[in-house]
Amino acid sequence: MSAIQEILVFLIDTLFNLYISFLLIRMLLGLVRADFYNPISQFLVKITDPVIKPLRRFIPAIGKIDSAAIVAIVGLKVIELILLSLVTGGDFSGSFLPFVVGDLLRMLVWIYIVAIIIQVIISWIGNTYGNPVVPLINSLTEPLFKPVRKLVPPIGMIDLSALVVLLLLQIALILIRAFGL
Repeated sequence: MSAIQEILVFLIDTLFNLYISFLLIRMLLGLVRADFYNPISQFLVKITDPVIKPLRRFIPAIGKIDSAAIVAIVGLKVIELILLSLVTGGDFSGSFLPFVVGDLLRMLVWIYIVAIIIQVIISWIGNTYGNPVVPLINSLTEPLFKPVRKLVPPIGMIDLSALVVLLLLQIALILIRAFGL
């Protein structure tokens, strides 16, 4: 692969995955009913609205699930794979579905892993008053922590739920890889 091809692959992969991550985070924050007046939520809304708003005219939400966001995420992932295939001269067979699903599941797991690590670091630093990241991350991770805290209560002042959830997320990544996704 030439240097130009490597640069194009890097740019396509990075930009698409960053934007798809924004869409995934927006969808997850909507699922947990996070505060959309938060400055970070407002950033996500403004940056993802150009893709989601037109789709919402044709694709209604299903309960709490933002169907338009899911269609946008899958569509952008397919476009990314087509562009990468064109740049690298690979064979575009059109059977990307297992790869798309696996890649999106991995991205979803990594979003939670990063969110939990940020949450743990912020808890160590303390003084989280006024930090707009804290309520969003708490809203995002609480559905994962709640069932674990029932099984593994805090020991003294130490809450091990983050460690248990991180271990379970790593197991999820192994299973995704094992199923060939």
